[in-house]
Amino acid sequence: MLVLEGKAVFEGIAIGKISVYKKNEQSVKEEKVTDTAAEIIRYENARKMAADQLQALYDKAVKEVGEDGAAVFEAHQMMVEDGDYIDSVENIINSESVNAESAVSRTGEEFRQMFLDMEDEYFRGRAADVKDITERLISCLSGAAKAGFMSDEPVIVVADDLAPSETVQMDKDKILSFVTVHGSANSHTSILAKTMNIPAIMGCPVSLEDDMNGRMAVVDGFEGKVYIDPDPDILALKKKLLEKELEKKELLEKLKGKDNVTLDGQRIDIYANIGNTKDLELVLKNDAGGIGLFRSEFIYLGSDDYPAEDEQFEIYKKVAETMGGKKVIIRTLDIGADKQAAYFNLPAEENPALGLRAIRICLTRPEIFKTQLRAILRASAFGKVAIMFPMIISVDEVKKIKEIVAGVKAELDAEGRAYDKDIELGIMIETPAAVMLAEELAAEVDFFSVGTNDLTQYTLAIDRQNQTLDAFYDPHHPGLLKMLKMIVDGAHKGGAWAGICGELGSDLTLTAEFLAMGYDELSVSPGRILPLRKKVRETNVSEYIKEK
Repeated sequence: MLVLEGKAVFEGIAIGKISVYKKNEQSVKEEKVTDTAAEIIRYENARKMAADQLQALYDKAVKEVGEDGAAVFEAHQMMVEDGDYIDSVENIINSESVNAESAVSRTGEEFRQMFLDMEDEYFRGRAADVKDITERLISCLSGAAKAGFMSDEPVIVVADDLAPSETVQMDKDKILSFVTVHGSANSHTSILAKTMNIPAIMGCPVSLEDDMNGRMAVVDGFEGKVYIDPDPDILALKKKLLEKELEKKELLEKLKGKDNVTLDGQRIDIYANIGNTKDLELVLKNDAGGIGLFRSEFIYLGSDDYPAEDEQFEIYKKVAETMGGKKVIIRTLDIGADKQAAYFNLPAEENPALGLRAIRICLTRPEIFKTQLRAILRASAFGKVAIMFPMIISVDEVKKIKEIVAGVKAELDAEGRAYDKDIELGIMIETPAAVMLAEELAAEVDFFSVGTNDLTQYTLAIDRQNQTLDAFYDPHHPGLLKMLKMIVDGAHKGGAWAGICGELGSDLTLTAEFLAMGYDELSVSPGRILPLRKKVRETNVSEYIKEK
């Protein structure tokens, strides 16, 4: 028996055979060409193909690992369109009369080395992204399909490391666990493992030789250990632990249909966050009380042009009808920052997280905003729909929004179109400014939903996607928790209800705290609904407050 240790990124037990995943090494041969114009056209076609593939990966990732996990594919799409990269490839083709594969390979290596030479660890980490994009472009040029993971049975996947595109394309039903030699707790592989609820260990010195294939192993995500060819005693012990884990999952299934009520009688709504209509099956399967966040921007991100009113209406209508009278909160488009749609022609910004985004786009381009509002309002005739506006910082913004909504309602009235005349209007609280104005804002709207991802980022002044700052990034920061209490207090004083739709909503170590604060709703990814319900039903808020 061989015992190896690494960093556990998700708890759990996996028992099964090992499958070693190896990347296909692409060899690029430099060839002289006579028609450089034709070669550049080949490159342009490959870029378009790569962009289409990345869009498909993004859509798949949003469904399986959520918006944050999918963001890497937006970054890759931006790299494919990077002007410096494109200029380098085309200059090599034109000046040296070589094939596009060679020009892409050389450019990719130059850019990768440039990032590796940087002092900042975050930027050094981007070298792996450049390599992934370069390999994708070469595959598109050569017509070769990228290697995929294939298995007839569920296995423990062992690899040196896994690129985002590789993890997302794997068949989740065939994966018991991930074990990688490299990678971090914040890697895409880690995010995927957490979403799939499977144990994963990174930084493990496991062999990648072919003789590892088919060997029996146990992955213990509690200890951070991998047992290869486990002896009978260890195997029997781990099987018992696995049985207990499976029993816990079965108990969660029995919570379907149960109320979200604490031991001392406090009720809270538990809703689901979704990015598209494909997620509806998971919402219903996991018994969500409603949809607390429908990210409508993915309709825009998945389109080559501004989506028409009727196109949007049909999508919103389907969601409303499918939920059968349960509340559906649709967030208006949250384009900008790390979510870019080329046809919006947004200006290049030095700090896009603080730039033209979300409601700022809607208020400066009211024709786009009105089209979406018309579609949502029309859909409200087919279910219990509410509208939520992101990135609010002032009461004046809310008043402007309400004027526009009133104007759209008047248009629909004049046309004789049906809609919910009492539709709820809410805002996302994502900025410290909104926190400080909570009571005044609540007087203008029906509800709040806290976007804890951005609120944490803006409060701590830390880029949440910069792994070099992980040691400083504290989502449990006392200052942030005080803000969350101020938000719900301000909401209730102003006559609005308050929920949380950011990542912290599914943090079970904070559930009792949120209940004690008085939050009315928590909205999480569909797979986190039942664990959250279990936590709520096991909590005694009165006792928790006494013990604080």
